Amino acid sequence: MSRYFIYLSFDGTAYHGWQIQPNGISVQQVLQERLSTLLRGTIEVLGAGRTDAGVHAHLMVAHFDYDGELDGAQLAYKLNRMMPRDIAIHDVRKVADDLHARFSAVKRTYRYYIHTHRNPFHRFYSLEMPYQLDFEAMNEAARLLLDVKDFGSFCKAGADVKTTLCDLTKAEWIKMEEPGCWYFEISANRFLRNMVRAVVGTLVEVGRGRMTLDEFRAVVASGSRKNAGESMPAHALFLWDIVY
Repeated sequence: MSRYFIYLSFDGTAYHGWQIQPNGISVQQVLQERLSTLLRGTIEVLGAGRTDAGVHAHLMVAHFDYDGELDGAQLAYKLNRMMPRDIAIHDVRKVADDLHARFSAVKRTYRYYIHTHRNPFHRFYSLEMPYQLDFEAMNEAARLLLDVKDFGSFCKAGADVKTTLCDLTKAEWIKMEEPGCWYFEISANRFLRNMVRAVVGTLVEVGRGRMTLDEFRAVVASGSRKNAGESMPAHALFLWDIVY
């Protein structure tokens, strides 16, 4: 039995997230079905992590096991011919048998995009923010997160997680070349459910002047989701990179 990694990207607009759901189609389901058809057997695909409904992936990594040798380039080509246009397979590689798409990942990076002016070409992949935002204050608050270990304040209420500890290595608002366009980049060893969108929502409260830095610190220290800002819409969030 050999293990293979699949490197892919997808537009999550039409999907109920990555993970198979009982009430809607998911990216994992589509990939498993096409792969099983191609390899003429039941293939189970395991991803690097779940993404919520409507969230996109610039890079997702998944693995599957197969009893035999495969030509990765040829398999990627055939998969792309069968895939809907909102999913792209970039590569299929044979890896060590003990390498796991989820548990072997050491860093994941997300990006959340916003624009501060009305633009019809950004509406599907970036959030329009009509408010005046203080990005300097937002970055000051974001830097505070690098010293935080427990992110319970940003975890979806009722989420089934054993620990809310995460090791952040980056949290920064970055200005793009196009005027009024920014993205928030955050990297960590792991993320909690809904965490990035809750962090962004709370930082926006700081940027709007509705939360001071001391209040932001208090929110983080409270460990309670109800004290943090609202969860921002999914369509502007991208799983950007995964490192092994």
